[in-house]
Formats: sequence, C-alpha cells, structure tokens
Amino acid sequence: MFWTCAVTDSGFRIHLFRDSHGPCLHPGGSVVCIGAFDGLHVGHRALIGAAADSARSRGLPLVGLSFEPLPREFFGRADSPPRLVLPRGKVEGLVGLACASVGLLRFNAAMAAMSPEDFIESVLVKRLQAREVWVGRDFRFGHQRRGDFSLLQRIGSASGFDTHSIDEVSLGGERVSSSRIRQALLHGRLDEAARLLGRRYAISGKVVRGAQLGRQLGYPTANLRFGGKVPALSGIYATRVHGVGAKPWPSVSSLGTRPTVNGREPLLEAHLFDFDGDLYGRRIEVEFVAKLREELKFDDLDTMVEQIHRDAEQARALLAHTQG
Repeated sequence: MFWTCAVTDSGFRIHLFRDSHGPCLHPGGSVVCIGAFDGLHVGHRALIGAAADSARSRGLPLVGLSFEPLPREFFGRADSPPRLVLPRGKVEGLVGLACASVGLLRFNAAMAAMSPEDFIESVLVKRLQAREVWVGRDFRFGHQRRGDFSLLQRIGSASGFDTHSIDEVSLGGERVSSSRIRQALLHGRLDEAARLLGRRYAISGKVVRGAQLGRQLGYPTANLRFGGKVPALSGIYATRVHGVGAKPWPSVSSLGTRPTVNGREPLLEAHLFDFDGDLYGRRIEVEFVAKLREELKFDDLDTMVEQIHRDAEQARALLAHTQG
C-alpha cells in the first residue's frame, strides 16, 4: 500500500505497510529500526540516526517499524496514555529521518498473541529480509512481552541479521523518554519538553469544520481533531502555526473539551492573528510556545470572550519577544 505524505511543498511518495504477513517488501535486504517512537524525541532520533548511517554504508533501505494503535493503547483502552504524535505525524517524522519504508503494524488480538519467534520470522525475516535490526535496550515484543534484546540477538544470528542498540540518551541526569515528555507537557513545562524533543512540541493535522462559534465571537479558529486519541496537553497557549504562510503565523490556541459550550471530544482551536483566508482541508502544524492558563468553564459567552481578549493580548506580547 502506498501513501503520499506531503510534508514539503513538492510532496513525496513512500512505502507504508500495515500487515505483518505478506510478500517480501525488500528482497535485497533492509535495515530495520523498531520502536513506539511516540514523539520522535532526541533518544529516538539518536537510535534512528545510527540505523540510518549503517543503512547508507551498506547501501540498504532503512525501515521504520512501529505499531498502531500502540500496545499500551490496545491493552489499556479505558485509560489510554496521551499521544505525543498522531499516526500520520509519526510516518512523516520517520520519513524525514531517512526511512524509505514505514511499517505501522496493526496491533490487535492476533498481534498481541504472536510469539516473539513468530514475529521475528514473519516480519523481520520474511517480510523485510532484515540484515540489521536496531532497537532500544529495553525493547520488549511478542506475547506477554517475552521477547527482548537478547532474544533478538540469539535468533537474529541464526536468521541472517545482526541486532544493535545505542547507549542510553540522557538530559539533566535522567533518561529521555516519552513518559518524561508527557509529564513536562502535563505540567506546562514546554521548555523542558522542547529540550527532550529537540524542538518545540507541535501537533499537526488537517483543518476541519467546527461549529463556527469562534467566528461568531470574532475569533475564527482553525480546528484539528484527534481521532479518538488522547492529547498530551490541555489549556490555552501562545502558539505559532506552520503551513499557512512563508513564516510561522503567530496565534493563540485552545486545546480541550470546551466546557463552556458543553463540548465532548478534545479539539485544538488555533486563532491566527490578523489572518484572512480559508484553511479548511489544509494540513497545518501548531507549535506550542508557552502556556497561558488552564481551560476554564465560564458562566456565559460574554465572560468567555473577555478572557479570550486577554489571552490574545498576552499571546501577542509573548510571541513578539520569543524567538521563532
């Protein structure tokens, strides 16, 4: 299956696959890097970068292999962990890190029941003809998480591939992890999250139509939905929107369930300052610069609009003095 991912103006075409079984995708061999890759933080990037360097030196394609939904989402449906990046954003990020193919394997009951040995044989050997496999040292896979780095090494040596990892990546004396980033975002520590990610936190997606209440109140917004995923942060933020003009567009954004108007699902609403145009259907990226406050429930719309005025003024001032 092919999917066109337009992360540049010119767009490009990659090989995206979802199935663990099927014809061999790389008969000449490949280098495979496996992980959840939620957020594609500096630790992920170091691992993928090492795999990419090896793939280039061997003249082999690099495959980024992950799962969708994430195993933690599948097993904890009622209490799914917040997502740092949505599926398409992960695909685009992996392609930007030199992956020629991306696998978002369907994590379902059949995948959960698959033994580590069957995963290696079906996916790594038959599907991808792996010559090297790169994983984090704490990587677990297969039924009951029985597979680990040592098992990959042992079976890989008999199956025609080498298994590699890298040293743990730490910042501030603590290991870089998606969980650590989620905690930083939850508590509004955007600068800390940016250091762990190697860039400011951002959410990308296609602009969808909302109830157009913002337009009626004088604050039209570009809206992004989450497709049932749990966002990693909530509240009101000073933001910049990418994908609209030649430069990131200053904005103020709300991310939450809109309790004043009895909203239900999480929605990201970005109001672009002094913008006049139609963004429906366009893919944008909202970059979070600073948190202004928590989401609140107001007694009436007039009170809410007064607060939006204050939020917009604060965001304008803050962005004017914050390097883009």
